[in-house]
Amino acid sequence: MTYNKNSLKHRLMAIRFSIWDLHLYLDTHPCDETAMKLIKKYKECYFELLEEYECKYGPPTALDASGKEWFKAPWPWDNRGDC
Repeated sequence: MTYNKNSLKHRLMAIRFSIWDLHLYLDTHPCDETAMKLIKKYKECYFELLEEYECKYGPPTALDASGKEWFKAPWPWDNRGDC
């Protein structure tokens, strides 16, 4: 499935939240194999969507940037169109 930039970023944030929530759950339920399988599934989905986002728009955050590609994207004030 393809998403536009905003919906793709929203999906990434939602999956990242779900992964974090499952990590917290597994802190108190370390033997829950269903949760472990679910977190693995969400991580696979997250990295697929992250790859799609990075191919189209670059890294979503500075933490996701592996090098100088973070600086290649135009700055917000570069897109104003009034200059």
